[in-house]
Amino acid sequence: MRAFTSLFGMLILVFVNVLFATAQEARPTRDTIPLRDSSLVDTLGIDTAQNNFKEVTGRDTVVMKDSESDLETVVTIVANDSSVNEVSRNILHLYGGAKVKYQDFELAADYIRLDRNTNVLFASGINDHNGKYAGRPVVIMPGEGPIAVDSLFYNYKTQIPKTFGVMTEVDGAFVQARVVRRNIYEEMSLFDGLYSTCNLPEPHTHFGIKISKGLVVKNQIIAGPSYLVVQNIPMKFVAIPFGFFPKQDKPASGMLFPSFGEDATRGFAMRDLGWYLTFNDYWDTEFRTNIYSRGAFEASMRTQYIVNYKFNGGFNLRYGSTPTGIEGTESYNRAQDFNVTWNHTQRQEANPGTSFSASVNFGTSSYFRNTAANGTNDFRQLTQNNMSSNISYGRVFADGKVNFTSTMSHRQDIATGRLDLELPTFSLNVSTFNPFKFGDGQGRQRWYERITVGYSLQGTNKLTTTDSLLFRKETLNDFTNGMQHTIPIALSLQVLKYFQFNTAVNYTERWYLQSIRNYRENDQLGFRDMRDTIQGFRRAYDYSMSSGLSTKVYGQYPKIGKIEAIRHVVTPSVNLNYRPDFGDPRYGFYRDYINPQGQAARYSIFDGAIFGGPAAGRSMGIGFSVDNNIEAKVRSDKDTTGSGIRKVKILQGLTFSGNYNVAADSLKLSMISFSGRTSLFNEKINLNFNGAFDPYTYDRVTGTRINRFMLREGSLARLTNFGLSFDYSFNPDASRSRNNNIDSLKNNMPGMTQEQADALARVSRDPNAFVDFNIPWNLSGSFSFNYASVFNREEQRMGSNITSTVQLHGDFNVTPKWKVQFNGGYDFGQMQVVIPQFSIYRDLHCWEMSFSWVPIGQFQSYNVTIRAKAAILQDLKLMKRQSHYIF
Repeated sequence: MRAFTSLFGMLILVFVNVLFATAQEARPTRDTIPLRDSSLVDTLGIDTAQNNFKEVTGRDTVVMKDSESDLETVVTIVANDSSVNEVSRNILHLYGGAKVKYQDFELAADYIRLDRNTNVLFASGINDHNGKYAGRPVVIMPGEGPIAVDSLFYNYKTQIPKTFGVMTEVDGAFVQARVVRRNIYEEMSLFDGLYSTCNLPEPHTHFGIKISKGLVVKNQIIAGPSYLVVQNIPMKFVAIPFGFFPKQDKPASGMLFPSFGEDATRGFAMRDLGWYLTFNDYWDTEFRTNIYSRGAFEASMRTQYIVNYKFNGGFNLRYGSTPTGIEGTESYNRAQDFNVTWNHTQRQEANPGTSFSASVNFGTSSYFRNTAANGTNDFRQLTQNNMSSNISYGRVFADGKVNFTSTMSHRQDIATGRLDLELPTFSLNVSTFNPFKFGDGQGRQRWYERITVGYSLQGTNKLTTTDSLLFRKETLNDFTNGMQHTIPIALSLQVLKYFQFNTAVNYTERWYLQSIRNYRENDQLGFRDMRDTIQGFRRAYDYSMSSGLSTKVYGQYPKIGKIEAIRHVVTPSVNLNYRPDFGDPRYGFYRDYINPQGQAARYSIFDGAIFGGPAAGRSMGIGFSVDNNIEAKVRSDKDTTGSGIRKVKILQGLTFSGNYNVAADSLKLSMISFSGRTSLFNEKINLNFNGAFDPYTYDRVTGTRINRFMLREGSLARLTNFGLSFDYSFNPDASRSRNNNIDSLKNNMPGMTQEQADALARVSRDPNAFVDFNIPWNLSGSFSFNYASVFNREEQRMGSNITSTVQLHGDFNVTPKWKVQFNGGYDFGQMQVVIPQFSIYRDLHCWEMSFSWVPIGQFQSYNVTIRAKAAILQDLKLMKRQSHYIF
């Protein structure tokens, strides 16, 4: 959460704040810590001074007396190479990995001189045999990172340091200064300061600020002549002779700088211009706007909030106004669109037993299309088919045995504008228990003690409408509601040693405040159907019973070559199920009326209700399923002992299932569905498939199923649908590296909000998100195939509807600093390319450049981005984007 009044002021503030912190680190405090020789390497991390704080064999101590307090202080002195003590001059010289500790001030360098006469300590590096300056001094303070300098003077009597060639890191950016000095009034003066995004002593790609002279006091910064430097080119024409800046130690409100680009439909653009507001440590807000030369504009407000160890979240309000057509003509129109998102996450430890979360995303269905996803051309948002929201609350009672949840949700179809609201939906669930189990449960259980009973209650208030009618008064009268009670009773036993017996009785009761009545009305055009909604409480109940057996059958196949064994596991199951006919007049759930054709028709008075109504017609059937699993043990040639065995999954699951309704008068056998999965080439390819067979034939005129088996036509069954999909990566190291990068991001962002999780998901799909030059190439692909049998009325026969697509993604290194990426696919059904995208990435050391291009299609565009890698300068970027998005 950073924003500053201007870019120039931002850089100055960061620079001087860091230098002020450097001066504080250079002054020892009165706290004491023990000197740790060997463990200082862990404190330093990467030692830029190259002295590594090596373990030493020599050690000396000097006892000094403080004249004011008359207390003795020990100065610990060590050196790896040698030490020279000039007794006549009272000066001590330390060479090679020297270290000095005075109170809690610690210093390491390849050369240290201690003058006991003047109480001045001098430290510097030395030139090695290659003429390179090495062993630069490093100052360490308790709880702070190391500060590297070229050289320094430190008066341990007055505790005043003077440093030369200071260099330190802040949020990925680097600060250098030729001279920094602090006086007894805690004022700091600096000379020849440089703030850079590069960690080299002479930055080769540099964007920063140069401050010739400056003075840092308690509450403000007084700067002398200062100017910007871009690519090592001083821009003195925008220099300021002097300036006063407030020194803040917390986020500040200020302007957010825009980026510039071009859109083929809306013209030249200035994007993300705005203002940032910070109120306290718990929440902040930013306002942004996009302005286009052809009259379109967008505005947004984003707010984030957090209370440590309790909850965090944020919401985003976005509005867009987009003109279409030619101004001054009847075709001219201005579309008004909006989008609202809200995310809230509660920490579990904040209120044990209670949970609350929110993920809201709603607005006009044309927002993303008219605004090109707020000017981002985000493919995921442009191609999404729906928006959804969910706000949930949960509470656990009775030591976890009773669970209550309540949600408010919405689902919006962007293509049709259909809107489904549930305000609210709630459920109360009681864990299953054994009502006939008494005592402490010791000993052998009797069969009736295994009977389990459960209970659940569900309720909802639902509305289905369109987004254009949502805010009309009459729409509120269209809400439907209801409650449903479910009581399952089950018993599970092992019989005949190898079989599992299961039986269950399910009772369901529904409560409604409305029911319907159908009738026929006579008008001038004849008769027409009418429906009335009758207010009043009505209950609808039904029950069903089922019993079944299941077991496992194991098969073993003999050894074949390197295949030591093949195991086949078959899991068959069969069950009997029964449900009475709740369409019988004695229940009162169904009624008769005369339809406009003059025929008697039956309807349910709960037709269209939230939880439906009891089904008409008696059902007494036999359900069956068969699951298969095949694995092999193969001898590995890589094992020189010959005893190495690896397990190969040939078929991880192949399931067939169906049902036979004895009570039906026709079409007693249901569809035979099947599904399965397996893996190939040492689990590098994951293969999934599913489908269904119809044992009945169809009417040659209407295409409907008729009561005639396919066997009578010489076929066992007809395939009605089939799906197949698989994916493969030719370089497993690439996918492993990408997954590790995503996992690293997740680990560095604990307690993510839903908005943050969505942002991470977008990053994981972005080809430019993770560029790993250690992976020289990658090529991965996926394939999906779907077949459906469709009746052709013109030709009066069954036809086929086939869709198949292939997706490819890859990248390769052109040079150690250039990487090319590509992503796209081909739809064989539509015979067209699916959104191809090419990207080029260039590593500029402390900067980075990326170029992405969509050459064809509705969303053709290009985007060029150059930005600093420093985290503190992520808003500092140069962007050129042109979109050929067509409305």
